[in-house]
Amino acid sequence: MFTSFLIKYAEIGVKGNNRYLFEDALVRQIRHALKRCDGMFKVHKNQGRIYVDALSEFDFEETVEQLQTVFGISGICPVMAVEDQGFTRLGQDVVSYMEKAHGEQIGSEQGMSFKVVARRARKNYPMHSGEINAELGGILLDAFPSLRVDVHNPDIYLNIEVREKIYLYSRIIPGPGGMPVGTGGKGMLLLSGGIDSPVAGYMIAKRGVKIDAVYFHAPPYTSERAKQKVVDLAGLVARYTGPVYLHIIQFTDIQLAIYEKCPHDELTIIMRRYMMRIAEQIAKETDCLGLITGESIGQVASQTMQSLAATNEVCTLPVYRPLIGMDKQEIVEIAERTGTYETSILPYEDCCTIFVAKHPVTKPNISVIRKHEQNLSDVIDGLVQTALETKELIVVGGDSAV
Repeated sequence: MFTSFLIKYAEIGVKGNNRYLFEDALVRQIRHALKRCDGMFKVHKNQGRIYVDALSEFDFEETVEQLQTVFGISGICPVMAVEDQGFTRLGQDVVSYMEKAHGEQIGSEQGMSFKVVARRARKNYPMHSGEINAELGGILLDAFPSLRVDVHNPDIYLNIEVREKIYLYSRIIPGPGGMPVGTGGKGMLLLSGGIDSPVAGYMIAKRGVKIDAVYFHAPPYTSERAKQKVVDLAGLVARYTGPVYLHIIQFTDIQLAIYEKCPHDELTIIMRRYMMRIAEQIAKETDCLGLITGESIGQVASQTMQSLAATNEVCTLPVYRPLIGMDKQEIVEIAERTGTYETSILPYEDCCTIFVAKHPVTKPNISVIRKHEQNLSDVIDGLVQTALETKELIVVGGDSAV
């Protein structure tokens, strides 16, 4: 019955004269997502609406699932598109639609209520919206005696859109919302194998930001399975963000130098500061406008306000922390919803326990941290340069729509 989808959006609709840019970006992202489906589709704009028309056989559930990964979509409406062959035929089509879409409900539940909501985008149609509502409502009451009209809180909203064709729909499947990826610039995500950073990537991408990522690998203290886990997480995030350019940094020698030359209660902070320095250099080389982390205030010792200030201090680019005010359960719920949680909890750690202090400093003094970093002055520049020169780049997630 359904051969088309009406795509609803929210925020894009208030973008004024730039609205078409966001609509075009959304169309590109929809086309890219539907490449993962077996069927063929036409995605097009029509008078402030975006439609997906199936040009071949397709799997309904699979298509909806892929559309639900496209940021910018607020609702997915399966529609029945019919030719305008006069009002008598339209009445027959509406009865047929209600039988197919809601026949079981109408037949099994007495007193189901409905409301017809017509929108006459084609102004030369011979009936006004109010007349269409009234006449089709009467036809449905005659066809289904158990139905009743409720204009305030109906069980079924039957939407009729009169355009070149006439579109009928009564179901709105929620989309992810947000803004189309690519309309908000590009950021560099510090991606680990934990729960938080993939969620941070998802959240910032929801605001239209294209994501690159950097992962700090420490062989032999962390395994190849830990590295593959991060690659897999990047792939799961890429379902929503488009392809992720994942930069893998060999961080072992830097960690060992910090371990040998700096106070152990400051290990995490100093390592984090060098991760931020390296990530920022890659970000600048790849035209990213900021760094993105999965930090949340107070979650661990390196995420107190003082610790965050100490890591921020080495950056000139802004650092975006979309999870900053969330508690762990809120983050876990998003991870479960987006499909990253089960991978994140696999027992392949991306940080060796010898590099984690038993009693890490929770209120680091930036001046003291700077002083202790001077212990590294004879080796650190060369180690950082080597790490950058030997980095590995993996493109995760296929071709880009941006």
